[in-house]
Amino acid sequence: MVTRSDGESDDSGEEFTPYLPGMAIRMDDEPGLLERFVERLLHRRVVEWRRRILWSLAFVVALVIVYTVAYRLAMATFEGVAVSTPAAFQVVIEALTTAGFGGDTGHWTTTEMNLFVVAMNLTGVVLVFLALPALVVPLFREGLEERPSETTSLTDHVIICSYTPREDVLRTELEAAGVPYVIVEEDAETVLELNDEGIEAIRGDPEATETFRAANVGDARAVVTDVPDERNVSVILTATEVREDVPIVSVAQSSEDAVYQRYAGADRVFRPREVLGRSLGGKVAQSFTRELREAIEIGEGLELAELLVEGESELAGHTLAESGLRERYGTTVVAAWTGGEFLPSPPPDFRIDDDTILLVAGTHPELEATTARTLSPRADGEVVVAGHGVVGAAVVERLEEADVPYTLVDRDDDGVVDVVGDITDRETLDEAGVDDARAVVLTLNDDTETTYAAVALEQLAPETEVLVRANAVENTTKLYRAGGEYVLALSTVTGRMLSSYLLADRESLAVETQFDVVRVEAPALVGESLGESAVGERTGAVVAAIERDGELVASPGPDEMIRDGDALVVTGTDEAVSEFGRLAGSST
Repeated sequence: MVTRSDGESDDSGEEFTPYLPGMAIRMDDEPGLLERFVERLLHRRVVEWRRRILWSLAFVVALVIVYTVAYRLAMATFEGVAVSTPAAFQVVIEALTTAGFGGDTGHWTTTEMNLFVVAMNLTGVVLVFLALPALVVPLFREGLEERPSETTSLTDHVIICSYTPREDVLRTELEAAGVPYVIVEEDAETVLELNDEGIEAIRGDPEATETFRAANVGDARAVVTDVPDERNVSVILTATEVREDVPIVSVAQSSEDAVYQRYAGADRVFRPREVLGRSLGGKVAQSFTRELREAIEIGEGLELAELLVEGESELAGHTLAESGLRERYGTTVVAAWTGGEFLPSPPPDFRIDDDTILLVAGTHPELEATTARTLSPRADGEVVVAGHGVVGAAVVERLEEADVPYTLVDRDDDGVVDVVGDITDRETLDEAGVDDARAVVLTLNDDTETTYAAVALEQLAPETEVLVRANAVENTTKLYRAGGEYVLALSTVTGRMLSSYLLADRESLAVETQFDVVRVEAPALVGESLGESAVGERTGAVVAAIERDGELVASPGPDEMIRDGDALVVTGTDEAVSEFGRLAGSST
């Protein structure tokens, strides 16, 4: 079933060991654990336990009073002995606590009186057995069970509101740069899971001022808010209420929402879904226009282009050496992406299969000539766009700009949808004409549904090119295996946009591509050659160029020395580039 994309918000330090008070403990784990246990017992659910204890005490007091009065009455009735209230109170306490009895035992001669005293003794025993499960056992159980943390002591940190897979790439970048962060999340189970993974997270409502105080916003370097748009505004206003000058970065669904968030006080608003949609639309449009529509400018005329090799193109089925790209066009294949796997600096015998994604360096005319060899000569057909949320709308907008024909499919008819139905249903596929389509762009909002749709298309229309929007970066490999030729994750785009803004020395040159391309400093590598440092081999990233004194060293070899003041243009997966920055000593 095709799901609309507007179900969620959209958009165009030092090392530390977190204290995890929510984790289960054993008394023999480490020294000082008993003190921590006692501290937790004292501060958890104070109000609830106070109420429970007060009610229990009230019940016991009432029971003692009733038994005191009843004892005096029983002694007078059955034994004919007058007992004072203090003496009766003493006997009742002794009976309930089973601590023994005083001088009244000689007066208990009747059966009725003995039965009354036995009843008091049994009541005391029952009270003990009730107190254990009702008070004592729960008290110790709550002291030992996992509880989510609600405060942090971090400083110079980033506060992320709240947790979604979209923030995974951002977290990777922050960790590589040594920037501490804390995630504010309302769901207790999610916080516990994050804590168990060693991730600093606290439970709290990001719209509450006490949550930002607990997150130590006074000492934070920035706040990132990525919640539904109607809540983003409230979160922004709440953060500025606690600390007026805190830098705030937000993620918006549309340009209209971005306006409200900027007005509320956000310093920067990103719309990664629009960026992602336009990128997918541009990739498809390139097949029709046969023009290089997107290139990454590095400097001095050098550009990088991400090229998807189509099945009937000149390059498909040939090795890199056989392609003659360097000899004929002067371009260099910096890296390749095949089957969802990243390959840095592919060797001459690397086989370029259809659906391989190449990252190529060269001048703009050189890249245009290379682009033509990656495209199929077929120029007929149209594009099927599945899903008309924010991402789908951005795809359509880009196709219309390039005058590319398309059919829009969605399960909801909003007045502009061409085919209303389920993209995985054969009848819908036939009506949309996927068998004759040049490409299908899946912009669904659920990765599970997207995977199912990709498999269905691979079975029913195997020759049709499938481009996919994913939510979580960890699902990209699965979607490639399912039949996607090009997959771009929303978390990738979001993380790159946010980290490029938050990290001063990390400039992201391409937020909407499969390859991460950044410009970083490398103080830890100064005085070493690229070969000596072996940082590329250790991380899997590639140094595509070096900027030095206003000049550009393109495709530097292993003997190239890194000098003070150099800026390196690095490409690879997000994880590889982040690790490269960490080993290269990039500071923030």
